Amino acid sequence: MTYETVSRASATHRRFTVLLSPTRRGARLARLLTTAHLADWGLSPEPAAHVVAELTNNAATHGRVSGRDFRLDVTVRDDKQLRIEVTDTRSEQLPTPGTPADDAETGRGLLIVEALADRWGVDHGPVPRKTVWAEIDLLP
Repeated sequence: MTYETVSRASATHRRFTVLLSPTRRGARLARLLTTAHLADWGLSPEPAAHVVAELTNNAATHGRVSGRDFRLDVTVRDDKQLRIEVTDTRSEQLPTPGTPADDAETGRGLLIVEALADRWGVDHGPVPRKTVWAEIDLLP
């Protein structure tokens, strides 16, 4: 596993970035690291931990390319907004939220992200990358 952490703390901007293997273990570690950093910053880990879990699981499942990691970026801006970004190297695999069958065991991850985040979307490039992001407003 390639592991790089960059932490910056100031009154207006806090951020950490980590490269993780595109595996279930990498997705689990992403959630645990997010929870720890948010607690360090005095912020509740919910609902961000769920959003990170869903986005990183998608990167490990649908964005996986052998030998290439995915990147997690978590940024707090002015203590007002939390932005989560997950970048993988499968730009042709775009997330498509949909309604799975009632008995389906998968397919609800983006519905969860949509429900918990205030905004979410996809940024393309540079090729072959895509970044799926979600923003959570921290102030009511």
